[in-house]
Amino acid sequence: MKFDFNQKIGVTPALTKLVICCLMIAGLQTKITAQQKAKIKIDTDRVIGDISPLLYGNFVEHLGRCVYGGIYDPGSPLADEDGFRKDVLEAAKDLNVTITRYPGGNFVSNYHWEDGVGPNRVPRMELAWSRLETNQFGTNEFMDFAKKMGTEPYFSVNMGTGTIEEAQRWVEYTNVKGNSYYAKLREEHGYPEPHNITYWSLGNEMDGFWQMGHLNAEDYSKKAREAAKLMKLTDPNIKLIAAGSSNYRPFADPNEWNATILKELRDVVDFLAIHMYVGNPDDNYYNFLSTPLVMEQRTKLIKGLINVEMQKADRGERDPIYIAWDEYNVWYRARRGASSKGERALEEHYNLEDALVIAGFLNSFIRNADVVKMANMAQLVNVIGPMFTNEEGMFKQTIYYPLQLFSQNMHGTALDLFVDCGTYDTEEFNIGLGEQMTQQSNVPYLDVSAAINGDEIILAVVNRHLTESISTDIVLQEGAFNGNVEVVEVNGPNVKAQNTFGNEIIKSKNVKNSKISKSSFTYNFPAHSFTMIKGKYKKMGGDNLKN
Repeated sequence: MKFDFNQKIGVTPALTKLVICCLMIAGLQTKITAQQKAKIKIDTDRVIGDISPLLYGNFVEHLGRCVYGGIYDPGSPLADEDGFRKDVLEAAKDLNVTITRYPGGNFVSNYHWEDGVGPNRVPRMELAWSRLETNQFGTNEFMDFAKKMGTEPYFSVNMGTGTIEEAQRWVEYTNVKGNSYYAKLREEHGYPEPHNITYWSLGNEMDGFWQMGHLNAEDYSKKAREAAKLMKLTDPNIKLIAAGSSNYRPFADPNEWNATILKELRDVVDFLAIHMYVGNPDDNYYNFLSTPLVMEQRTKLIKGLINVEMQKADRGERDPIYIAWDEYNVWYRARRGASSKGERALEEHYNLEDALVIAGFLNSFIRNADVVKMANMAQLVNVIGPMFTNEEGMFKQTIYYPLQLFSQNMHGTALDLFVDCGTYDTEEFNIGLGEQMTQQSNVPYLDVSAAINGDEIILAVVNRHLTESISTDIVLQEGAFNGNVEVVEVNGPNVKAQNTFGNEIIKSKNVKNSKISKSSFTYNFPAHSFTMIKGKYKKMGGDNLKN
């Protein structure tokens, strides 16, 4: 029998609408706020894969103030004898940047590396980002910086306006010792020993119509294959990264691009590079915090495409092709108009919610550690970067701190967890400028990853809930925590809080250290927070556990 609300209760239609509206709001509120006690169960036998140290990389492009005025500022009193900003260098060391991509980016598709070596540098119009490129900073300056920072170099060759011969000559210049022309040229430039650069990208975002020298998938594959042939003949020890999808606009077909590249280059390359930028232009916190799930969905789809081609590949004893998320970040405020070009391009200022999204990306890398073996936040300083400078100093942006916590602590083997917590659904929304629409269901309030490293367990947790803390039982399936458990948190007064010069209010804070010698404990994850928990554990018989 259908219940007639008006007839049975005898209220006016206007009051009926009001009551129904209130009930709908109450239901929505329940969806957002109602929380049961959560549980995270850790089974150290359920492993995903080894965590690659290359997940904690970064990116230096000749764009805005990333190079000039960022890492390199010879006229500054803050620079060292080689012109490198000492404050940026120290912050980069503290960030533990394991691999750094150079020199682009869109920039590389019209970059000719010989303009930036030797005593006579050639200034050029820089067409990608509308500035003058003096070429004062080039291959050898970057390698000097990389050695001081202690980072693995990762070079990208010009597959746009460049030739396959130009790519081969760059490998010869950097990696060959002997009497060949480009090896001797490097020696003449003051570098008698090769730089021995292992990682080389075959171009950048070649699927994008915005890319100088843009090619379709078939033509790119042909050019990349021939460039790879020459480069590997020059140095057989290098590892090659193919330009996977960056164009996820509504009219694009990124899956077809990736499938074609993998099919054509399955015997040639070692990684497939994928790019993703997200934003919150509609100021919807819950939509925005779900965007790392889109990255994870794309990762799993690409993993499937890789698996198909690996069944047919002839790779000898080499590893299968892995995924390199070699550009990712939050980027939307400084993406259009004057803020996207020139000397001050892409100077994004980040807040707490951006840092939580970055932590979500990093969790996604760990949960897919079997296939994601490289990741590079774009970029290192000033340009959508974790550090920001002026003439007098620098500050660390909010996004610096999650990456630092992961790079310093999350190593070893990734674990497949059981997580039981409340969820929410998003609206249909655009994940970023120039991106696709998505609608996410059952988004967990707790976004979690974990690793085991020797006798240590590391747990990374984002509480997406805007207003409520979540009480969570953390349970070891086998064994017990064994000694000090350290808890470090990234949080702030509100999700729009930002850091600035002289006032870093969002940073990593050690909030708790406890001695725990039992198989479980309860922790209350604060609203809108990122928390890392690290502690020793010991496998033992059940009779010895103190619960």
